[in-house]
Amino acid sequence: MNKQQGQFYLFSQRRFLPFFIAQFLGALNDNLFKNALLVIVVSSASASASNTNFLTNLAAGLFILPYFLFSTTAGQLADKYDKAWLIRRVKFAEIIIMLVGCYALYSSNIAMMLSVLFLLGVQSAFFGPIKYSIIPQHLAAAELMAGNAQVGMGTFVSILVGTLIGAWLVSYEGGALLVGGLAITVALVGWRASCFIPDAPADKGDIRISLNPIAETARNMAFARENMTVFYCIMGISWFWLFGGSILTQVPNFAVTVLQGHATLISVLLGAFIIGVAIGSILCAKVSGQQVEPGLIPLGAIGLTLFSGDLFFASESYQLTNVGSSDVMPLEFFGLSGGIRIFIDLAAIGMFGGIFIVPLYAMVQSRSASNKRARVIAANNVFNAVFMVTGALVGIVCLSVMQLTIPQYFALMSGANIAFLMLLIWRVPEFKVRFLIWITNNRE
Repeated sequence: MNKQQGQFYLFSQRRFLPFFIAQFLGALNDNLFKNALLVIVVSSASASASNTNFLTNLAAGLFILPYFLFSTTAGQLADKYDKAWLIRRVKFAEIIIMLVGCYALYSSNIAMMLSVLFLLGVQSAFFGPIKYSIIPQHLAAAELMAGNAQVGMGTFVSILVGTLIGAWLVSYEGGALLVGGLAITVALVGWRASCFIPDAPADKGDIRISLNPIAETARNMAFARENMTVFYCIMGISWFWLFGGSILTQVPNFAVTVLQGHATLISVLLGAFIIGVAIGSILCAKVSGQQVEPGLIPLGAIGLTLFSGDLFFASESYQLTNVGSSDVMPLEFFGLSGGIRIFIDLAAIGMFGGIFIVPLYAMVQSRSASNKRARVIAANNVFNAVFMVTGALVGIVCLSVMQLTIPQYFALMSGANIAFLMLLIWRVPEFKVRFLIWITNNRE
């Protein structure tokens, strides 16, 4: 790839486009079904508040649990067998899962829906190590940043689209069946796209598959620690999922209770964050040129700290200057004092998150041994899940036990992020050195 072609040149390549479509539609389907299920649970006439909270948290837990149980096995399979062959089988399994999901939605069987959500989590856990280990196998070193940027962009856009469509469709009469039919269609298209992914044979096929998740997780973590820069990149990725998840989880309650907004404001603010990540991912690839640029990691972290800190001040100011506002609609929100500032803060947090995370993924891929890469990424997925669960627990402690307000919680996360950045720079001095070189080069 040369500069004249640009990073979107990859969409014209068979070695990238079918894979991109398959992974995009997979993430879309996960969120389509999950959010349709959550709307059904919340709007159920027979559901009490306590039962709704239990089912909502159970659904989140059932989707994350497979990452602990199956990531290690998925990493072994991806290092042992052809990755394109595995993707086709994972995508075919999605069709079967969605057929069951369609029946569960049609019959309003909550238990079956939760089982389907767990199976979607299993499918995602198996797809993850393949997804990030096949990229460096099909792309040249100069294309890694662009490829990861587009996958990151696609993932977050698919999350947004799936979230909005799932919640929107299921609210109509007969909407559950519409969601089920759409999910099956998306799964079929995703599987068909996967059939065009070029072969991606494993480097070595002599790996013995172990089904012991504890022992294999320990082994995968040891692989990750063979290169400590890779290990700290994994910690950085996991931190972003904790930090970003902490912000995103609070947005619905933040929009309604702090900003006194109508429920439709939730989608606008979520969209600001997610579209921000997509923009940041693409911008990251553009400014880094044709190389994996570690110097962008401190830039991303600094932006996360600044704008999450400003979100605290903007929220406090908004509450003081808009006393008496209630049920604020999106257009009205932008007309209120501080509304645009809050929107920009959330979009900027997402944008700098994209700048932060894309080079981290590219470094893990480029600096891991090719015959162990999928297992290193499996270790990353386990750490991601641990950090996300930890973030949820921290949120519960801060907001429910310590009784912090949501803006105060944002300020706390801003401070924690700068502390994490200092730790990252201390453990990997290359980040600071490359950051200073990048700034110097861009001043010239």
